[in-house]
Amino acid sequence: MTEYFIQAFVYLIAAVIAVPLAKRFGLGSVLGYLVAGVVIGPLTGLVGQETTTIQHFAEFGVVMMLFLVGMELDPKALWAMRLHLLGLGGLQVTLTTAAGWSMAWWLGLPWQTSLAVGLIFALSSTAIVLQTLSEKGLVKTEGGRGAFSVLLFQDIAVIPMLALLPLLALPVLGASDAVESGHHGDLSLVSGLPGWAHALVVIAAIAAVIGGGSYLSRPLFKYVVQSGLREVFTAAALMLVIGIAALMSLVNLSPALGAFLAGVVLANSEFRHELEANLEPFKGLLLGLFFITVGAGINFSVLAEEWILVLSLGAAVIAIKAVILLALALLFRIRGSNGWLFTLGLAQAGEFGFVLLTYSVQSDVISPELSQRLALVVALSMFLTPVLFILYDRVVLPRYRASQNAREDDDSIDDLAPVIIAGVGRFGQIICRLLRANNVPIVVLDHEIEQIENVRQINIKSYFGDASRSEMLETAGISKAMVLVVAIDDRERAVRMVQHVKQYYPEVWVLARAFDRGHGYQLRDAGANDIISETYHSALELGGHTLTAMGVHPERARRMTKAFSDSEAAHADELFEAWKDIEEGISFSPRFGELFLKLEESLSSAMQKNAEEFEQDEALKWTPPDVADEPDAHKSPVGTG
Repeated sequence: MTEYFIQAFVYLIAAVIAVPLAKRFGLGSVLGYLVAGVVIGPLTGLVGQETTTIQHFAEFGVVMMLFLVGMELDPKALWAMRLHLLGLGGLQVTLTTAAGWSMAWWLGLPWQTSLAVGLIFALSSTAIVLQTLSEKGLVKTEGGRGAFSVLLFQDIAVIPMLALLPLLALPVLGASDAVESGHHGDLSLVSGLPGWAHALVVIAAIAAVIGGGSYLSRPLFKYVVQSGLREVFTAAALMLVIGIAALMSLVNLSPALGAFLAGVVLANSEFRHELEANLEPFKGLLLGLFFITVGAGINFSVLAEEWILVLSLGAAVIAIKAVILLALALLFRIRGSNGWLFTLGLAQAGEFGFVLLTYSVQSDVISPELSQRLALVVALSMFLTPVLFILYDRVVLPRYRASQNAREDDDSIDDLAPVIIAGVGRFGQIICRLLRANNVPIVVLDHEIEQIENVRQINIKSYFGDASRSEMLETAGISKAMVLVVAIDDRERAVRMVQHVKQYYPEVWVLARAFDRGHGYQLRDAGANDIISETYHSALELGGHTLTAMGVHPERARRMTKAFSDSEAAHADELFEAWKDIEEGISFSPRFGELFLKLEESLSSAMQKNAEEFEQDEALKWTPPDVADEPDAHKSPVGTG
């Protein structure tokens, strides 16, 4: 027992020391875990043969990750970004897989192994790229959005890849494994069954996952929530994922595939966010353990003997992927510095490459000897990712800034103004035009060069700069400004900006754009004076037009929308306090739901009162036009709303 405690302590202390250091140096958590594994494995020998056994356990972190990925998939959002998701992401995976397949086949590998190699190197590092883009404030740029679309497609594509690998098994590798291991089979419900019975059992298992997620999960979690014990909810979440993984294994399907399917089924569940919050720590810890075991299993003797081959393959992978990505950037009109951000950001291999590599060895597609070389190539390309971003920051970006400044004087801010506007996207541009039309002096900041160029075409002078950086705000004159408008597209950066300004410049009046109710509460908690939801007023106005188009008197529709707005405002403070309690862990989520029910009852009462008052007003009697008689009559009520 003591030996297990010591081994667990070694793994944990390696992660605790290495991961924060890696993040501090901009390497990301995945590389931190890999370095930790290298240190306690090949370099110091603190861990040994048990890493293979631990890796089988840690692979459950992959199952959890795909379950959470499935829950994040909103069909409406996916449909809205279908062009970039299917076009850009699909072409990237297809072309890179084909290139890797061709290269491996040219080097003399079997076509099955070559295809697996192509799939492994088609994937990029979601963890490193998204973290780096977020830290640099580039997530909402055109290049960042393109990279996110490709990474999302890759995460989804892992599912069919995992399902494909067993079909590529090589009999030669399977025979050697059987001789070495004695071929002890796992527990299975389908072993020995005829083909038709096997198919029926598999279909029944998938139907059980879909049906259980759709009809049984809600009463189960509702029953658990009523206990008021968070640890029981955590146990129920783990029970769900483990049960699905076990069921899929019993019918010889990938546990990750079943978990992903269950996640998609639960994507619209009211318990989705609670499930994510409870499973996230386990997923992160198990994935970290998985990457530590990968690092511990790296064979440095292979690197010492074949370092030229490993370095050459690593450089070839990055170069080939970069050429394909740059061509796709041009095809999808991701131009300028954004095209290079997209290209350099995704040119490496990714953490899912280790996952596919492990499954390929287990499925007898890739030999253990070849997997050691490929693992070194994947790790090398990931270690070079920070170098690629440094190349973007110090070589690519200054070049495009210089070309911009050749057309305009240097982006130094000479004319200060009482109003600073951070962000000139579709939201910020309207604010700028309104203020300019009323001769209000403004200083406009945005960190995307193309956006600055677009705004300057309509004669709004704007400046390149990241407004979330304190030094940029000081340069823009925040100490002398009266008003700051926060209209950037990044939720976290917006909240941090408001917190900074209200802490050091409390006299500045801060108006902020919110994405939704939760983001609005975060901005309010950070100290914003005025908060406007980007969709609230437009949705309310469109709702009023809808009422009018359905035959409601325009004045009554106006009163109804005002009653709706007044009812929301009357309960705003109460809902905000309840949200703060939930954030601080004082109360459980049902209270928030109860307040919403109270809000709906108040709204219904206000609408009823509005209807009674309107019926008494004889001066507003109105008969809607007959749409059949007037071809354009359906436009009339809306236009008078």
